[in-house]
Amino acid sequence: MAKPIMIQGTMSNAGKSVLAAGLCRIFKEDGYRVAPFKSQNMALNSFITEDGLEMGRAQVMQAEAAGIAPCVEMNPILLKPASDMGSQVIVNGKVRGMMPAREYYQYKKALIPDILKAYETLSDRHDIVVIEGAGSPAEINLKQDDIVNMGLAQMVKAPVLLVGDIDRGGVFAQLVGTLALLEEQEREMVKGFVINKFRGDVEILKPGLSVLEERTGKQVRGVIPYVTLELDDEDSLSERLENTKGKGRVDIAAIHLPRISNFTDLNVLSCYEDISVRYVRSLSQFGEPDLIVLPGTKNTLEDLKWLKESGLAAKIQRAAGRGVPVIGICGGYQMLGDILVDPAGSEAGDGIPRTMEGLGLLPVRTMFTGRKRRTRAEGTITCKEGFWADLEGCTLEGYEIHMGETTLTGGEAFTKISTLQEEGCRLEGCAYGSVCGTYVHGFFDSGDVSGMITRRLLERKGYRQGECRPLDLRVYKEEQYTKLAKVIRENLDIGAVYRILEEGV
Repeated sequence: MAKPIMIQGTMSNAGKSVLAAGLCRIFKEDGYRVAPFKSQNMALNSFITEDGLEMGRAQVMQAEAAGIAPCVEMNPILLKPASDMGSQVIVNGKVRGMMPAREYYQYKKALIPDILKAYETLSDRHDIVVIEGAGSPAEINLKQDDIVNMGLAQMVKAPVLLVGDIDRGGVFAQLVGTLALLEEQEREMVKGFVINKFRGDVEILKPGLSVLEERTGKQVRGVIPYVTLELDDEDSLSERLENTKGKGRVDIAAIHLPRISNFTDLNVLSCYEDISVRYVRSLSQFGEPDLIVLPGTKNTLEDLKWLKESGLAAKIQRAAGRGVPVIGICGGYQMLGDILVDPAGSEAGDGIPRTMEGLGLLPVRTMFTGRKRRTRAEGTITCKEGFWADLEGCTLEGYEIHMGETTLTGGEAFTKISTLQEEGCRLEGCAYGSVCGTYVHGFFDSGDVSGMITRRLLERKGYRQGECRPLDLRVYKEEQYTKLAKVIRENLDIGAVYRILEEGV
């Protein structure tokens, strides 16, 4: 059985996911077979494994850092919020149903066997399992029947490192307060603190660290500096979404939908030196973009309604009329069409039929069904006319994850793809003038695609075509994971981490 170590945080976005990824890479570099694990993930950034199962994106990133293929055992429960009160519940990669928060809270204890089976599968195959908690272990209204923080740590006998985010301020109160709200046996499982996202001279911090250790009896195992790396984000707390101003030669405006999902699709474009990707929430932020992206969403119809009420729909329509290229991915693709029909209320999960006009920029119609398509996909771009014609023949690789079925009433198919779940190839997406849409997440990840788009956009701005070389995303990610591991090695007591692993709880 593998030796576990668990990373918990004083709050969401304290840096648990990134620290866990860094430890995965360090253990890999040191010759260990290591796997990530998070029993329950609440996020709209998801991924489809090679066997067609859905899991949280953060564990995919951690698996990449560990040098292994992601599998659904790394994240057996995924909650995808569809409204302020309820989520789609995904267990072992498959949809279990829509549940209001209170119903899920009463139901979740029944999922413990699924969690333990997934963990044991990973434990049997690896030397170390790096476990990530969720939110804070000190949410005292939710501690009963906990399955993701201290409850899970007790089930699998995992020692805990508690992480606090100093960049937001109040880190000492966060750590002391969190520890104070734990039960005595839970406090004993905490084997040290990690202070994350520190800016400045660590010598100035040391008096506070000494007082923290005296007050709690727990050692500070490391102070991790604030570093900027291009890593996939877990959810809507991502700092990427706060970037509202473009600084590059090419300005890409991504619409920040209220229920935005899989915005990791855009990460690769941010890696190009001359390209700025900013997120637009209001008319005042729209500006004069060179490319507009409508990303995925967990609730297409509700976000389409918001898009119209905010005035951004009209802005996008006028920009497209001027020839500004627009691309929609998944839910964004659906919004660009003529009409969207949900006869059974499957989008919101409430059974209420809905029909809504889209933006009318693509000649397509979308019908929502209760069947969710989950599949890996690869293929080529086929369109021959308009702005996107330069992409013809470019290869792409990604995944589909959607409940709607879209049919063309005009225009031309955008891609030709094949999947492991289907025989042969099929045409997918739509292109019409400067506007296109696709269901393939990861569309930009191909160096062929991202390189050609960035070159085309630079040309339109009057820059030389050769100024932007295609990016090999896999190589780039490997560089980022190596940099992350180096930073953590230099600022975390790795020797103490190995002793914690050996001693357990």
